[in-house]
Amino acid sequence: MQTIYINIKELLQVREISVEKVSGKEMSILPKIDNAFLIVKDDRIEGFGTMENCPSLENFNVIDVEGKVILPTWVDSHTHIVYAGNRIQEFVDRINGLSYEEIANRGGGILNSAKRLNETSEEDLYEQSKKRLEEVILQGTGAIEIKSGYGLTVEGELKMLRVIKRLKENYAIPIKATFLGAHAFPTQYKENHSAYIDLIINEMLPKIAEEKLADYIDAFLETGYFSVEETERIMEAGKKYGLTAKIHVNQFTAIDGIKACVHHGARSVDHLEIVTDEDIEVLKNSETIPVALPSCSYFISIPYTPALKMISAGLPLALATDYNPGTTPSGNMNFVVATACIKMKMTPEEAINAATINAAFAMDVSNEVGSITKGKKANFIITKPIHSYYQIPYEFGSNLIEKVVINGKYI
Repeated sequence: MQTIYINIKELLQVREISVEKVSGKEMSILPKIDNAFLIVKDDRIEGFGTMENCPSLENFNVIDVEGKVILPTWVDSHTHIVYAGNRIQEFVDRINGLSYEEIANRGGGILNSAKRLNETSEEDLYEQSKKRLEEVILQGTGAIEIKSGYGLTVEGELKMLRVIKRLKENYAIPIKATFLGAHAFPTQYKENHSAYIDLIINEMLPKIAEEKLADYIDAFLETGYFSVEETERIMEAGKKYGLTAKIHVNQFTAIDGIKACVHHGARSVDHLEIVTDEDIEVLKNSETIPVALPSCSYFISIPYTPALKMISAGLPLALATDYNPGTTPSGNMNFVVATACIKMKMTPEEAINAATINAAFAMDVSNEVGSITKGKKANFIITKPIHSYYQIPYEFGSNLIEKVVINGKYI
């Protein structure tokens, strides 16, 4: 039997014809229907419209959501939720004045997570990771990308990617896997970068491809981590195995990394807390989407991605959490949307577009999720009774979600 949701106060992100992404001024337009109905058949969206045009309810399972808003589930295109343990001590170290670089030089940061991960069994790692995944689904995330990158050894990276594969098999939301062996240089390769990159290209990648464990390839392109030239080697190697690039870039410095990413056809460039005019020009008319991670800026007190400058230049922008144990131990996309509005001065319309349709483009799932469109997955959020969708970023510390629907079923 079909289900019909009636008396929807506001039905958001309604698109008769789905679009891949929205850019520039289009980001300020969030199509919606007031006083709406929504029809779901099996796991798909079947129809929608105003209550004035609502069909007879006789043959439906009827759910009355009067006073509530329905919008597509969030899409989180950048996470590191497969990790072992935590880095709580580093949180305190930052409060006491240590910088990201100082913590890393003391054996903290990514290398700290790598040590813990390699000491953790695959089963334990899966159990820790699935709890995080279940939590973010209840917070409204209906599609997610998950990276490796805390192994930094052949077995460690394979372990992480196998856990991601298992999450894909056991959970109903779209999940994409990204191979991030180039997250940091292990201590033994600190003075021999080329040897570690050889390990990534000649040992890790063939095994990952053989087991079909990844959809994308990533690198931390940043001063003190992977150079432009080193990242280009990694992107080229990934292409040979059918892995499109999604690259960490411009988090702390701008070193022409974005230009290299666009040249190599990266799907997304993520972080972009530092963005130059030249970077913006390079991104124009490309198929590479910028992804901002505002809760990372919030947590480690670094600049926020200059969203308005980028949108004013006609660019698209996506939002994601960067959920990881060191710099963003939260996968709450509601907080990301609120922070984008509060700190980056994005309008609620721009932020919701960035966290739904544009985020879906950033992980190549626009044909399945990201909007209320006939034929797409019935993945959506039902809020509690609220005044308007503006309340979602306004009440940034409140849980305004009443139900999350995945594939037409309540979670």
